[in-house]
Amino acid sequence: MIHMENNELNDLFDYGYKIFQNPNYFKFSVDSVLLGEFVNLRANDKKVLDLCSGNGSIPMILSSKYGSKIEITGVELQKTIYDMAIESIKYNNITNINMLNKDVNELCSVLPLHSFDVVTVNPPYFKVYDNSFKNKDDIKSIARHEIKTNLENIISISSNMLKNGGYLYMVHRPERLSDIIIELENNKFGLKRLVPIYNDDESKCVFILIEAIYNGKSYVNIDKPVVLNHNLKTYKNIFGGNL
Repeated sequence: MIHMENNELNDLFDYGYKIFQNPNYFKFSVDSVLLGEFVNLRANDKKVLDLCSGNGSIPMILSSKYGSKIEITGVELQKTIYDMAIESIKYNNITNINMLNKDVNELCSVLPLHSFDVVTVNPPYFKVYDNSFKNKDDIKSIARHEIKTNLENIISISSNMLKNGGYLYMVHRPERLSDIIIELENNKFGLKRLVPIYNDDESKCVFILIEAIYNGKSYVNIDKPVVLNHNLKTYKNIFGGNL
């Protein structure tokens, strides 16, 4: 049980759920919401694995979108954040999300290999160098920087978890795109779709959404950009709904 006095109970945007967050540690942001909307499950997709789950926002969004048709496994290393996800799942009486308090780097010895239809991940974005600026709070630093895992490991783990022809959905920073493409190719992924995300009409791209298929060929579609300040009243169905 977490220490509830430091937590806030907020709306999970338009998804009909409440989510526990702690302003001193971690709050989900628009990149997680966009990733949840970007995921497009096929009719036969039943098992979803969410890596680096944080406080469970992406599993909860997917549960709201797809209901009991899918079984979602979320993985979060940091116990404080994992506990918030557990409390939110209990509060909303969600029955199709199973959270694991595990290191993603150990998943290949914990979960059956090649058993998931879809992997989703909002990973730590930033490489760690000797002169890297990191938050003094370890919880925030681990969530944002490649301290406990990195891009190479995340994509390798995804390839080991996905069934043949399964899909990886990821949100990341545009400056890491060349690294992402290299790691996808190294792990037998075909790149299928990219969506650039901008804060406004004048800014540089701030996020990219990526869809890739395991053991499939690359054939890349680049969608029109999403501009966040275009008075969007909701992010639901922003990518045209689901198959």
